[in-house]
Amino acid sequence: MPTIAFSVMTDVPADQFIAALTDFTAARPKWWPNLDPERFRVHSVNATTADVTEGATFAGGIWERGTYDWSVPGFIRFEVEDSNAFAAGSSWEYRVAEADGRTRIDVTVRRRPRTVKARIISLMLRVVGRRVFRKDLEQTLAILQGVAGAAESR
Repeated sequence: MPTIAFSVMTDVPADQFIAALTDFTAARPKWWPNLDPERFRVHSVNATTADVTEGATFAGGIWERGTYDWSVPGFIRFEVEDSNAFAAGSSWEYRVAEADGRTRIDVTVRRRPRTVKARIISLMLRVVGRRVFRKDLEQTLAILQGVAGAAESR
């Protein structure tokens, strides 16, 4: 099971990042441009959990249905329950903390391939996963910084 872990420091406030990560409205694809709006479905949202299906167009399309849980402050976890590529128990974890006026985001992605396509993707992730996932996160952070910058200039 490939595990990819990395950290990012940002000027985006922790609460703003967490709000974007736990935004399950139609605006979600705006914050997460790698998310395919056609594969995004919200099944239910509660105070600290959400059951969603998300996916990307990468490799002919990958989708995952699972549960987001943000019941622990500063910790958000998405656990896969079903997918066209990865097995249940695959996950994404975000640890978010502010320090010295900046925000540190620690990301851990665990992939359990379930199909041949997922096995091939998992091999690729061992080589380029950290770089790809970091780039995707930095793109989201740039969008959030732009929103914050626009609000400050008003």
